[in-house]
Amino acid sequence: MPRTVTLALLDADGALLGALPPVEVEVPWWQETASVIAAVQERFGLDVSVLRLLHAPEHFPGGEVTYLAQTTDQPADLPATRAVDVDLSDHPLRPDYAKPGGPDRSLDWAAERLHELEFGPIGAATQMRTWNLSAIWRLEAAAGTVWLKQVPAFFAHEPVVLRWLAAEGFGLSVPIQLATDGSRMLLAELPGVDLYAAGLGVRASIAATHHHIQIEAAAEVTRLIGLGVPDLRGPRLTEVVTRVTDWYAESDPALEALVAGLPERWAAIDECGLPDTLVHGDLHPGNARGDEVHQAILDWGDSFVGHPGFDILRMTERVTEPDAAALIEAWATRWQHAVPGCDPVKAIDLLRPVAALRNAATYARFLANIEPSEHPYHAGDVPFWLGQAALAA
Repeated sequence: MPRTVTLALLDADGALLGALPPVEVEVPWWQETASVIAAVQERFGLDVSVLRLLHAPEHFPGGEVTYLAQTTDQPADLPATRAVDVDLSDHPLRPDYAKPGGPDRSLDWAAERLHELEFGPIGAATQMRTWNLSAIWRLEAAAGTVWLKQVPAFFAHEPVVLRWLAAEGFGLSVPIQLATDGSRMLLAELPGVDLYAAGLGVRASIAATHHHIQIEAAAEVTRLIGLGVPDLRGPRLTEVVTRVTDWYAESDPALEALVAGLPERWAAIDECGLPDTLVHGDLHPGNARGDEVHQAILDWGDSFVGHPGFDILRMTERVTEPDAAALIEAWATRWQHAVPGCDPVKAIDLLRPVAALRNAATYARFLANIEPSEHPYHAGDVPFWLGQAALAA
C-alpha cells in the first residue's frame, strides 16, 4: 500500500509555513524518506529534510501520513500552502535529529570529520531514513560514499559495540566506523546489497559469522556490560518481561503461567550449558549487507548480553520448517564443538516462548523512550508478541 504524504513545513528559522499539498510515494515504509524527498523535489522544486512523524494511520505501513519537515529554500520559492496546526514545543524524548536544524547539525559535523579524514567535501547528501530508532544519510564525498547514522539515546551503545568488534578483529564482519560523536557515526560504504531476500545459504553464512563473534564475546561479558551494553541475562530479563506483562497483558492463564515459571525455565536453560554472550538482538538477513560469499552484520542497536539462542531464533523466522531445522542443526553443532557436553537443541526449545517475551519487552522499551507521535510505529507489537509467547508456551 503506497503512502499519501503531507509535509508540515518549517522555514530555515523553524517557523511554521503551512502544509504542502500531498504527494504520492510508492514506498510504503513510513521511516523511508528518500522517496518522499525526491517526490517533493520533483513536484515543487523544494529541498527538504524530514524531521519526524506527526500523524499516521492505525496500521503500518502505507496510508495517509503527515511529517514535520524543514526547508532552507526561501519563502518566495514555496508553492501555496494551507494552514496547519502543529505543536512545535520540544519533547524530552525527541532525538536531536528530529528537531529543527537537527539534520543540518549532523551534516555539518559529518562534513568537518570527513575533511579531517581527507575525504574531501560532500557533493550530495541524501536522507534515506528517519524515525524513532535512527536517522541515516548517504553522503557522496570526493573520496567515495560514506554513511551517516544517528541513533537515539537508548541505542547509544551501538557505536561502542562496533568499536569493540573492530578491536577484537571483526572489522570485516561489521560496518567500519570512520568517526563517532556520541550517538552519531560515520560508517564506510559496504559492498553488496541489503540481504532481505536471502535464502538458506546466506542465512547460514550470516549465522556462522555471528557464531565466531559470540564465542569471542562470551569471555568478555563483564567488559561489555561495563561499556554500556544492556544486561538481559536470565534474572534481569525475567524482571523486565514481568513488568511488561503486568503493564500490557490482559488476563491470560497461559501467559501468567509462563511468566510465573520463568525462574525454573531459566534454571533448565542454564543446565544446557551455553554461555551468555553478545546477542545482536535482531539478526535477520535484512540486517546484513554483502553477497552470497561475504556478509557484514549491521544495526547493533538492539544488542545486549544474554543467551545466544535468541539470535538463531530470529534468523529462523519466516522460513520453511526444513530450512529452520537446518539452520538450528548447524547452529547446535557449532556450539557442541565449542562447548562440549552442552545441549543447544534443548536450550532452543526452552527459549522459544522467552524469545517472544523478549520481543514484547523490546517494543515496550521503544514505546517508553519515544514521544507519543511516534508510537504508531510500534503500538501493535507488544500485544502481538505477548500473544505469541502464550502460544509458544
